[in-house]
Amino acid sequence: MANYPFRSVAQPLSSQRPRPGRTRRRAGAAVRMLAALVLAGGAYTVFAPQARAQEEPGMSAAAREGEELFEVGCITCHGRSAGGVEGRGPSLINVGGASVEFQVGTGRMPLARQEAQAQRKPQLYTDEQVRQLAAYIDSLGVGPVVPDDVDALVEQADLARGGELFRINCSQCHAFGGGGGALSSGKYAPSLYPATDRIIYAAMLSGPQNMPVFGDSTLTPEQKADIIAYIQQVIQTDTDPGGFDLGRYGPSTEGLTAFLVGIVALVFASLWIAGKS
Repeated sequence: MANYPFRSVAQPLSSQRPRPGRTRRRAGAAVRMLAALVLAGGAYTVFAPQARAQEEPGMSAAAREGEELFEVGCITCHGRSAGGVEGRGPSLINVGGASVEFQVGTGRMPLARQEAQAQRKPQLYTDEQVRQLAAYIDSLGVGPVVPDDVDALVEQADLARGGELFRINCSQCHAFGGGGGALSSGKYAPSLYPATDRIIYAAMLSGPQNMPVFGDSTLTPEQKADIIAYIQQVIQTDTDPGGFDLGRYGPSTEGLTAFLVGIVALVFASLWIAGKS
């Protein structure tokens, strides 16, 4: 038998490797896609820092002090986070600091008892504490706030225009002399004599009790300042050069006084004439 030279019939090594399966291919594609997304996100973060989310601002120092005061003196009626307690006190969310300055700054709150209308009492908190409580309530939502430049606005006010605005918008309830007057259902418009600039401004913004709300779209800040200046410089400091003020309740008391004095005078005159005759 002849000997033939040996010839290798082995295939190349590369052709013997098994092809990767479909699952491995999909996993590789997912890894590459994830790496691309990570790189894209990193590049966006580096080159667009203005798009980073800003951290929510915390409460001011005054608001934190107000929160502590609230948790001691107000939480019983108004609940945690001022959410209100049914049958005790309403929610103060979105009420605003103006309402707090009026109610707490005039001693109406804390409320002594449920009545038709909260009575003015000596305030339990200092002016600074009232501002702190107002800052805390203001931090809980969006509501009217007394501006810090009220005094500056009042100093530049127009007294003549303030008197006209007072007579148009305020005298119907508070009387021309600012002494207040009775309303329906046991309510009344209070006297304006003990009211300060900020208290009057807060009342116009918040509309307590039966008082309407005079927002900036109804009365501008300058017009509010004109009214406040008229109340402070004319009504509260007038020395009544015409004589006895009769309580400053307006023409009703003046008419009643004139009627009673006139009737008494006529009776005495009639008796004197009869006696003479």
